Amino acid sequence: MVAIGDVARLAGVSKATASRALSGNGYVADETRRRVESAAADIGYIASPDAASLVTGRTKNVGVVIPFVNRWFFGEVLEGIERALLAAGYDLTLYNLSERGRPERTRVFEFFLARKRVDAVIAVGVDLDESEVAALERREKALVCLGGSGGAAARLSIDDRAVGQLATEHLLHLGHSRIAHLAGIGAGGQLDTVHGRRRHGYLDAMAAAGHSPSPADIVETDMTMPGGYRAALQLLGHPGPRPTALFAASDEVAFGAMRAAERLGITVPRDLSIVGVDGHEYAEMFDLTTVEQYPGEQGRSAVDVVLRLLGDESVADPLPDSGAPMPTRLVVRSSSTAAPR
Repeated sequence: MVAIGDVARLAGVSKATASRALSGNGYVADETRRRVESAAADIGYIASPDAASLVTGRTKNVGVVIPFVNRWFFGEVLEGIERALLAAGYDLTLYNLSERGRPERTRVFEFFLARKRVDAVIAVGVDLDESEVAALERREKALVCLGGSGGAAARLSIDDRAVGQLATEHLLHLGHSRIAHLAGIGAGGQLDTVHGRRRHGYLDAMAAAGHSPSPADIVETDMTMPGGYRAALQLLGHPGPRPTALFAASDEVAFGAMRAAERLGITVPRDLSIVGVDGHEYAEMFDLTTVEQYPGEQGRSAVDVVLRLLGDESVADPLPDSGAPMPTRLVVRSSSTAAPR
């Protein structure tokens, strides 16, 4: 079996130098590094990650916890994370989280993430409780939160309250006054979540314009196309005055609402203007007005924070989460227009 000593002898260096050259940990002159890498290739030596971790205390592995893997936003974030980690020489271990209080979720934090060999954890869109954060802190696992809620030293997010306000203000400026909101489940009771903050922004804008939405104007639903379809059928099919505009808490919900309007014979945007959130890859095809965010870039930024926390970057501060919220942009398309007379 080929060992690091064989590589060192062939390259004419010490075992320590050969180890540094192949692991990337510590300074080695470029010429020496190339000689060691050439020697390793010649004799077929492959460095063992397990052996390297015994020396460095690092596994070069990051755990990612995510509530959904089959939804566009989370898939885009995950791709951004994966590409950035691979470019930095790290592996990724993915955990698809269940709801709070479930035993399988407890096992993820108490065993798989806290005790298994990951250097850091990225939580994407997860509402963490104090015990979950504490489990990682006790074992000195760097934690970066991308969206979601819960205490963490490093957090990246857009300003969801401002996003809800911007989307609603766009409709108000078009002359709409009866504006409904398709919110995420739990938006009314869990105020410090993405759903809750977007609902808050909607209410802020409505109140500033002197409007008070009725309880029937806010319908909570799954953040999916089928969820938006069902919620919009409930909202738009309700007897009584119908809203002339709709703010959907995600683009997928907005797509479902468009299909429901079509089924009910409601023309978008003549009879109903619709605005979403996300910048989904299908938003342009649906001509959907939306507040764009950039999930792939958010994933790459989360990895940047992880590397800084792990000391893999020369500059530790300022962390990217120490400034303004991550960027968003209102993109106006043909799903929104002036209120009908």
